[in-house]
Amino acid sequence: MNNLIDRLEAIYERYNYVEESLSNPDIVSDMDKFKKFNKEYKDLGVIVEAFHTYKNILGNIANAREAVNDPDLEMREMAREELGELEPQVGPMEEEIKMMLVPKDPEDEKDVVFEIRSGTGGDEASLFAGDLYRSYQRYFDRQGWKTDVVFVSQGTVGGYSKLVLEISGQDVYGTLKFESGVHRVQRIPDTESKGRVHTSAITVAVIPKYEEQDINIRTEDLRIDVFRASGAGGQHVNKTESAVRITHLPTGMKQECQDGRSQIQNREIAMQRLYQKLVEAQKEQLHNEQAATRKSLVGSGDRSEKIRTYNYPQNRVTDHRINYTTHNLDKYMEGDIEDMINTIAMAENADKLASSEEE
Repeated sequence: MNNLIDRLEAIYERYNYVEESLSNPDIVSDMDKFKKFNKEYKDLGVIVEAFHTYKNILGNIANAREAVNDPDLEMREMAREELGELEPQVGPMEEEIKMMLVPKDPEDEKDVVFEIRSGTGGDEASLFAGDLYRSYQRYFDRQGWKTDVVFVSQGTVGGYSKLVLEISGQDVYGTLKFESGVHRVQRIPDTESKGRVHTSAITVAVIPKYEEQDINIRTEDLRIDVFRASGAGGQHVNKTESAVRITHLPTGMKQECQDGRSQIQNREIAMQRLYQKLVEAQKEQLHNEQAATRKSLVGSGDRSEKIRTYNYPQNRVTDHRINYTTHNLDKYMEGDIEDMINTIAMAENADKLASSEEE
């Protein structure tokens, strides 16, 4: 407990320093610095508020324990009653604070490029891609996020064979990052005359949008090629050189995009994909150097992983990474997906907390 108090005291000192800095003319006049300090002030404020509540509980417990020995019988009874109410609050409060102290991934605040592609299952996969997109869109709207459609390729009988969105708002990547992977659906297609359940799959990719200052990439280390787009994608296809391929010369990594409506948009998306690949390579190198690192409870989010199954006959949604099942698929497809997202986030934080305590 003393270690926890020490950590919270240090956070409280930092909170006071940041609060003072927000009135510093040098900080106020620098918009980037001011935004950074203001955000830190808000983030620390949540922990500081919990710290004050925690200290108040501990202080009242200490006073009540002294009062247990008071000569006055009524005071002793009141003290025992107060202890009975306060002491059970300590454990849950400490766990709540420990969760708050789990380090956040700095990428969690980023906006994202959100891709949905139909996979195995033909037309049924495209139809489900459309159904799942509508579910996500309702959830995005509830979150107050802004959604821009970058690319749409319709399925032959409805739905989508490919859909690319840009989503901006608060903590978008941190909320959606574990949606990346293979989503499997089991249901009776409308075209199935014998009532047989079919299994289809789509892939979801959630790509954080990086700023140039996030990754140290020199302009001279990039080779940018433009070429004519091919396939469905709009009137510009095969008429202008709107598609873009970017090569990072030191690593040989390449990313290209022909989904956007212009060369500028394709260049931005290709660069975002390249940023992600470079960040993943850096993380993989760091992971290999840290032999004791535990495997994450919720998986890597790689597209090759089957992360979730949507079973319509049983009205069931199952996330295979945390073995979590809920029987409200009907509501889920109406955008009520917050419970699933929060459960995965809690599992991730619990795993991080367990890892930090082992260290």
